[in-house]
Amino acid sequence: MLLTGQRVLLVGGKGGVGKTTVSSALAVLASQRGQKVLLVSTDPAHSLADAFGRAPIGDRITRLAPNLDGLELDPDREVEQHLANVSAQLKRFTRPEMFAEIERQMRLTRHSPGAQEAAMLERIANTIELGLSDYDLLILDTAPTGHTLRLLSLPEAMAAWTQGLLQANQRSKKLGDVLDHLTPKAGRDLDNPMGDPNQHATAGMDERNKAITETLLARQRLLQRTREILLDHQQTALLFVLTPEKLPILETMRAVTSLQQEQLPLAGLVVNRVLPASADGAFLAKRREQEQQHLAQINTEFAKLPRYQLPLQATDIQGLEALQQLSALLADAGF
Repeated sequence: MLLTGQRVLLVGGKGGVGKTTVSSALAVLASQRGQKVLLVSTDPAHSLADAFGRAPIGDRITRLAPNLDGLELDPDREVEQHLANVSAQLKRFTRPEMFAEIERQMRLTRHSPGAQEAAMLERIANTIELGLSDYDLLILDTAPTGHTLRLLSLPEAMAAWTQGLLQANQRSKKLGDVLDHLTPKAGRDLDNPMGDPNQHATAGMDERNKAITETLLARQRLLQRTREILLDHQQTALLFVLTPEKLPILETMRAVTSLQQEQLPLAGLVVNRVLPASADGAFLAKRREQEQQHLAQINTEFAKLPRYQLPLQATDIQGLEALQQLSALLADAGF
């Protein structure tokens, strides 16, 4: 069973196919089996609270059911927090007259391409470590497919970027050492009994370089650990949700190809909202005829991946009781 032995489960797919509902039901199923579960939403359009029929969850760990906690990561809040941390660190090593320029740069960075993804990635990486430390299973209800692919590919790219910054910082430090060595020092102590003012600047520069290096190395190690976890088939699984319709099938085909190229641990597909055999009427008969064609295509295109079917429900799935009923269907499907 998929929920046995895995520590991290990522649930992705095109928007509107039922990722949050499936993620929530899987979390309920695992918690009913005695696992301590953390369910995390990284989708900007959070709907975990809607799925559980409760008040907003927000960016704090919230108990949703016995053995089950929930958390919603807000991309905008992550950017603000990330930039606030960077700003505070810069101000530690900068003269007060430069603070206004730092604030201006932070405002520009807030709207720069990739700022949200970078901030979210670091938070997700920390959340994965929290999940592995404090829970038996972490389930990530991810954003639509394209966003998920960027998040999964960023650790490697950001590690390379961080390494570049470290090398540049090291070159800058070496240049500073050379310039300092070439600066005449003879008689300086006699001319200035208070000591060399450049000594204080150099000490401040060394402290800043050390802090920057430590911060970048810590981030690089964190992202590398995240990358290793995501590639580890023993503890991570990625599950795609789709419906038997043309556009979700096409998008899932593209996503699966990209993920397989990255050698990520694809665990299978959940084909959601399949018309049950009991549905009748001429309209539904026509709909079922088309659906059978889509199901045949899914079986052909994804023949090498496990496929789990969930029937279309007569009513909206909302609240813990409805999720428990869906979790029973997931168990019957092989979870």
